[in-house]
Amino acid sequence: MKKIITITLEGGRQVTVPTQTLVGELLERPFEESTGLPYLGALVNNELVTFGYALDIDSTVRFVTMKQPSGLQIYVRSLSFLLAKAVKDAFPAASFSVEHAIGPALYCEFSIDGKPGMDTAQAATLEKALRLLVDQDLPIQRSRMSYTAAIEQFTRNGQDDKVALLRHRNTPKVVTYVCDGFCDLAYGPMTRSTGGLKFFHIQPYSDGFVLLMPSADSAPEIPEFKPIRSLTATFKESNHWGRILGVNTVGRLNDIIAAGEIGDFIKVAEALHEKKIAQIADQIASTKSARWILIAGPSSSGKTTFAKRLAIQLRVCGLRPVTLGGDDYFVDREKTPKTETGEYDFEHLNAMDIEALNKDLTDLDAFREIKVPTYDFHLGKRIYKGKTMHLEPGQVVILEGIHSLDPNLTPSVPADKKFHIFISAMTQLNLDHNNRIPTTDNRFIRRLVRDHRYRGHSAERTLAMWPNVGRGERRWIFPFQDNADAVFNSALDYELAVLATEARSLLADIKPDTSLYAEARRIMEFLSQFLPVSRDLAPPTSILREFIGGSSFEY
Repeated sequence: MKKIITITLEGGRQVTVPTQTLVGELLERPFEESTGLPYLGALVNNELVTFGYALDIDSTVRFVTMKQPSGLQIYVRSLSFLLAKAVKDAFPAASFSVEHAIGPALYCEFSIDGKPGMDTAQAATLEKALRLLVDQDLPIQRSRMSYTAAIEQFTRNGQDDKVALLRHRNTPKVVTYVCDGFCDLAYGPMTRSTGGLKFFHIQPYSDGFVLLMPSADSAPEIPEFKPIRSLTATFKESNHWGRILGVNTVGRLNDIIAAGEIGDFIKVAEALHEKKIAQIADQIASTKSARWILIAGPSSSGKTTFAKRLAIQLRVCGLRPVTLGGDDYFVDREKTPKTETGEYDFEHLNAMDIEALNKDLTDLDAFREIKVPTYDFHLGKRIYKGKTMHLEPGQVVILEGIHSLDPNLTPSVPADKKFHIFISAMTQLNLDHNNRIPTTDNRFIRRLVRDHRYRGHSAERTLAMWPNVGRGERRWIFPFQDNADAVFNSALDYELAVLATEARSLLADIKPDTSLYAEARRIMEFLSQFLPVSRDLAPPTSILREFIGGSSFEY
């Protein structure tokens, strides 16, 4: 006789069921009544699971739709899986990869016989094939097979990217998802069938197409696609760097690590960074009116190290730059705006002392001396340590900070004297061809390690703050990224292999009794795909040193 367990549902309602009851059997209806959105999975004791998860202890169960971040993850993961099948069905000879996000859309590269791009007719064909799979409401089944069988199957199907990732595992069983004969590695829960994946549109774009989907805020509506000119060019450049390095998936990176070739790989990756910084310096030097170099980007982009390296290259060009830190102009902690939930909103424009900053900029422009502030993050106050600054004719000023591309930050500076640079860690590295690594994950892992090392923050605190950071970036930073005169991609294709060990150790402190557990588990499992690389191999001038320590620059 099966043991009886107690399940606590949304709203505190409790039911008793036998052990081994599947989560999906608790659903009274397949959709959320208030929104009409399909349920995609569930949080069981704060762990994200499929409807096929068997309950064996007393549990709390919360069903999720794409309105919740965890539900949206299931939706995006499942739709990407189904898209890969649709491409294989409709265009068997095509090369295809999911590359990166543009807002809530996913940009995918597509080519046939080496010819990149997708026309309107091909987009319509692919959307029809994907829609057919959704309308059939096919089961997406979680399965386990032996390691040997998985290698044989993925090799037989020509999925070399999956084989490369498995090559460096030694688990006896491999978890996969299967739909109508199409098989993929499991990177997290998927929905139980294709029928709920009906909110999408395919549109030709650049060297492929975009898969448009709802965001958590807009669901079920699909926002209008807004291409970002500067980022499209930067991602193309990043993909070109990937070809130079010979790496575009984690499996291929692991091959290089296992072969003992990572040292040379790091040298080339860092050289590509240095070459790009030198090109931006040349561009500034040739822009004779440029006096104020404004560097902006989202959290943990490496703005500070980039500014220091750019200053060196500007000196090579014959300029004499001085640097101001935007973070040093934060208002005192008690004056910081708050979010709707009462937390400090450090991403808000008014978290900056705009008046004090512009007074200093005006004084510098008039060749008057200023007192340079330093923001003490532990005290939450701007302090002065006796450092002063003044400009001489012909000098340029580098100002870095998350809002530097927003004209409302520097109204005292004439527009024709500004040179704007946008920086972010836009990794071109994928887990495999149809499972990307979100750039926001790359930046979060950097911040997790840095904030623990330099600000004494726990993993739980950093993870709890991250959604507010993202909301602030979407409101205050990303709308201005097309103002950039130059874009720098600070991602390094080896960095997650360096960060993984420390980041996983920090995330292990987040236990199942917190609502953050599911996200901590997701990131830990994602980082487990990387073979480790010693932090000692990162050069002292690397942007990565801003996060792991050991930089030759002073901060």
